[in-house]
Amino acid sequence: QVQLVESGGGLVQPGGSLRLSCAASGFTFSTYVMSWYRQAPGKERELVARISSAGGNTNYAESVKGRFTISRDNAKNTVYLQMNMLKPEDTAVYYCKGDSTTSYRSYWGQGTQVTVSS
Repeated sequence: QVQLVESGGGLVQPGGSLRLSCAASGFTFSTYVMSWYRQAPGKERELVARISSAGGNTNYAESVKGRFTISRDNAKNTVYLQMNMLKPEDTAVYYCKGDSTTSYRSYWGQGTQVTVSS
């Protein structure tokens, strides 16, 4: 059974930090490009960051460059999103997604809420 389970969300003050984790199971994690998306109330889901299957390449949305860092540990089947200097506009549900590099399969997690507020 395929699972992507996000954790680490919560309430944080502006300027604070959070580290999200996404634990994967049920598929060959090391052959999947992993991404973090977010969706704020009333807005479309948007790509935040993406990391290649081996972890050598990363991409970020302009709005988070210099503040967020995506990483992965293929031995632990886990992808992370380190979020620093958080702003109220970062408030959203954050989702991880896996896209296969060998097929058209993709998987989504259930999401974790991040709220940035004083």
